Amino acid sequence: MGGTEAFPGDLVPSVEAGPAPPGGLLDVLGLAPVVLDAEGRIALWSRQAEELLGYTAQEALGQYALRLLVEEEHFETVLDLFSSVMESGENWAGVFPVRRKDGAVRLLEFRNMRLQDRHGGFYALGLSTSQEALRQVERDLALSVRLVDQSPIGLAVLDPDLRCVTVNPALAAVSGLPAEQHVNRRVSETLPFLDATRLEAAMRRVLETGTPMVDRQVVGRTPSDQDTEHAWSVSLYRLEDPRGRILGVAVSVVDVTDRHHAAREAERARHRLALVADASMRIGTTLDLWETARELADVAVPELADIAAVDVLDSAVEGRREAVRADGTAVFRALAVSAAHPTVAVQAADPPGELTRYDADRLVTQCVRTGEPIVVPHVESEDLPRIARDAAASVLLAAAGVHSYLAVPLIARGEVLGALDLKRFRNPVPFDSDDVLLAGELASRAAVCIDNARWYQQQRDAALALQRSLLPRHPPNLVGLEVASRYQPAGAVSEVGGDWFDILPLTDGKTALVVGDVMGSGINAATAMGRLRTATQTLASLGLGPEEVLRHLDSITAGLEPYIATCLYALYDPHRHRVCVSTAGHLPPVLLRPGEAPVLLDLPTGVPLGVGGVEFRSVDFSLCPGDTLVLYTDGLVETRDQDIDTRLHVLLTLMAGPAAGLEETCDRLLGSLRRGTVEDDVALLIARVRE
Repeated sequence: MGGTEAFPGDLVPSVEAGPAPPGGLLDVLGLAPVVLDAEGRIALWSRQAEELLGYTAQEALGQYALRLLVEEEHFETVLDLFSSVMESGENWAGVFPVRRKDGAVRLLEFRNMRLQDRHGGFYALGLSTSQEALRQVERDLALSVRLVDQSPIGLAVLDPDLRCVTVNPALAAVSGLPAEQHVNRRVSETLPFLDATRLEAAMRRVLETGTPMVDRQVVGRTPSDQDTEHAWSVSLYRLEDPRGRILGVAVSVVDVTDRHHAAREAERARHRLALVADASMRIGTTLDLWETARELADVAVPELADIAAVDVLDSAVEGRREAVRADGTAVFRALAVSAAHPTVAVQAADPPGELTRYDADRLVTQCVRTGEPIVVPHVESEDLPRIARDAAASVLLAAAGVHSYLAVPLIARGEVLGALDLKRFRNPVPFDSDDVLLAGELASRAAVCIDNARWYQQQRDAALALQRSLLPRHPPNLVGLEVASRYQPAGAVSEVGGDWFDILPLTDGKTALVVGDVMGSGINAATAMGRLRTATQTLASLGLGPEEVLRHLDSITAGLEPYIATCLYALYDPHRHRVCVSTAGHLPPVLLRPGEAPVLLDLPTGVPLGVGGVEFRSVDFSLCPGDTLVLYTDGLVETRDQDIDTRLHVLLTLMAGPAAGLEETCDRLLGSLRRGTVEDDVALLIARVRE
C-alpha cells in the first residue's frame, strides 16, 4: 500500500446525541417485558407482550401467569422455576412453550430475573421473544462473524473518529500485528506502510457523503516482506444502523498482487513490443554504416540502458570473416555511443571511428567469440577491468556508478559482426533475462541493417574508386583556356552514378570539353561510363566534329544495353575564338560574357545516346577572351521539389554574381545547389577563355 492514488475528502461527520427512533436490534428481536409479583400474578404488562401473546393489559393484569399462559402439564415445572428465581435471585434463561390468547402454543426464549422494590418486596421480570426471531438473529450473527473471521479479504471497522473497532485475521496478517492491537488505534499506527493521510481523507469523505470508494489500487511493501512489492484493492463504505445513524466506516482490503504483477508484465511486454516496432522503423533508414549504428544506440537508451555503444569488428568492416584473431584478441571499430544522461562513462567508451584491440579475457571479446550474450547483473569492482578498455576507463565507470552490464552479439547471416554494449548506472534495476531477450531482438534486427550497410559501403567505395580513377586530371598547358572541375558522388541514400567529364587537348591547339551521364548507378554504370569515356577520347583524337563524335557514341551505347546516356561535346578552337557544341539529350551549358547576364546556350536538344536512328547537329558560337562556359550534369540542378526551369534560373542567378575564380565558382555552385542529402552524382566543368 502507500501508492500514488489520491484519496478524496477530509470532512468528519457530526453525530448528535438524542432519542433514537424505533428499528434497532431490540425491536428486531421483539423483546416483550412482563413483571410478576411474589405470588405469580401479572403486575406489569407491555405493548410488546400484547403483540407477542395477544392479551391486552386489561385481560392480563392481575391474572396468574401460570393459568393464563402455561399448559397444565407444565405447571409443576413452572412453579419450580419461579420459586428458584424468587428465592435465590439467580437468573434463568431458556426456551419454554407459552399459550397465546388464540390457543396456539409458541416456543419463546426467556430471560427471567428477580427484582426488588424499596420496601423489600420481590418481583419477577421476564424478557421474552420469539424463538424463531432469536435463532434467525443468532444465525445471521454467527454467519457474519464466521465470514469475517475466515474471509481472505482484509476487513476492518472504524468508528466516526477513524479509530479501529475491529479487524479480521486477514487484515491483521497484512499489518503483522495481532488483531487486538488494532483496537482504538488509527491506520497510521497499525499500518505504517499505508499512505495514512490520503486514506484517512478518503474515509472522511465517505463518512460525509455516504458515497463508497470502490477498488482503489495502492501498492507498497509490508514489514514482513520488504523485498516484494504488493498491491491491494481498497474499498471504503459508510456503516449505518437501520435508523440511518452513522456508525463508522468499513474497510475492505483485497490482495491483488498477482493481478498487479500480471498487469505490469503485460504492460512491460506491450512496451517492449512497441520498442521493437519503433526500432524497426528507426534502424536502417539509410545504407550508411555509421548512421545505422547511431540509430541502434539511440533506440537502446534510455529504454534499455543508460549508455549504449555499438562496436563492429574491423575484420567485418573490411569484409573478412575473422571474429577473433589467432591470439584470442579482437579488434573493434567503434561506430556509435549514446547516453541517456550526462555521465563520465561516455569518456570510458571508445570514441567513434577509433580502432581498439581487446584481449581474450574481455567480456566483449567473449561475446563475439561465442556469439552469445554476456550479462553481469551486479557489477563488482573486480568485474570492471573485464568490461572497460583500460584501467583509466575502469575508474570512470566506477565513478559513474555502473552497476549492471550486458553485451549482445550483432549476428547477420550467420556472421558475428560486432557487439551492442549496454550499461546501467541511473536505472536501479539490474539486467535480467527479459532485457537479454529484448537486447538480442534489437541487435538481431540492427545487425541485418549493419550488414547491408557495410556491404553497400564496400560496393560504393569500390564504385567510387573506379569512377574517380576514370575521371581525368587537368591537362597542362591548354591553349587559350583556363579550366576547373568537380565530381561529387551522391549522398548516402543512393549509389555511385555514371556522371563524367573530360578535357581533351587536340591537335592545332584545339580542346574538347565533354560532360556525360550514364543512366543508372553502381559499378556497372561506372564501368559503362569508363567505356564511353575511352571511346570519346579515341573519337576526339580523329579530329571528328561534335555531331560525328556523338553519332559514333550513340552506336557504341546501343551495344551497352540496358544503358543509355546523355552527353554534351564542345570543341573549342582558340585560333578562331569559336566553340562548336552538340548535345545528346543533355542540359544546355551556361555562357557568361563579361558585362552581360549569363544565358543558356540555345542548342538542338537531341536524343540520349543509345536510342539510335536520330541525327545530331552542331551549333557554332564565338567564345572571346573572358567568356566563361559552364558544363554540368543534371545532378547539379534537378530536385524532387522544384521543376527544372526554376532550378536553371537559380543556376543563372548564381553565375550572375560577382566575378570570381573558377575554383571558387565551382565551390559556390555546389554549395548552393547541392545542399542536404542528394540522390544523384554530379560532374561540373567550367572553362574560361584566357585574355
